[in-house]
Amino acid sequence: MIHKEGYGIIIIAFLLLILLNLLLIYFVKIKLITYPVIIGSVILFILILYFFRDPKRKIIPDENTVYSPADGKIVLIEKVFDNEYFKSERLQVSIFMSPLNVHVNYYPTGGEIKYTKYYPGKYLVAWHPKSSEKNERSVIVIEKNNNENVLLKQIAGAVARRIVTYSEKGQTVKQGDELGYIKFGSRVDLLLPIETRLNVKVGDKVKGNIHIIGYFK
Repeated sequence: MIHKEGYGIIIIAFLLLILLNLLLIYFVKIKLITYPVIIGSVILFILILYFFRDPKRKIIPDENTVYSPADGKIVLIEKVFDNEYFKSERLQVSIFMSPLNVHVNYYPTGGEIKYTKYYPGKYLVAWHPKSSEKNERSVIVIEKNNNENVLLKQIAGAVARRIVTYSEKGQTVKQGDELGYIKFGSRVDLLLPIETRLNVKVGDKVKGNIHIIGYFK
């Protein structure tokens, strides 16, 4: 299935590619030029469709489990001091999303949205150490029923230029539901309770709503 966030881009790309090919066929009329462009246009359009795929993944909710909120690669695991919300030490897990990954983001746990904030910013490469502080990003805090809190950051990168977040403060969300979308990939950071027992290591490839990041104490 195609995600709704891709409809506009897909329609525009389709119309532009059709127009380009019609102009080439009408004005150029040189097969050595028109044929490769037509083939390239078809491949490009297929890639755009692939970028906006939306696989439906069902999970078995578990309040003690932290599911991966995104598809990608674990690029960082470290203890950090959070100055924005918790004002305390947290365990950070960062997932890098390449342009070829699924770009849908999911709620890693269920609960109440206690905090949301959007920051305009730079577009450093997503694996840059300062990207979580300097780049365009959206921050969400989910409070579970047992008062455990999870902070999630959607971070734009050098390619991604638009973050979509569906969360609103006070909203009750279910584990595994769609949280938002980062167009053309980037990075998602999780800030977990320091006692969280991790189930991943740096270099692991994970899929949203499929792989388990860790377990609460």
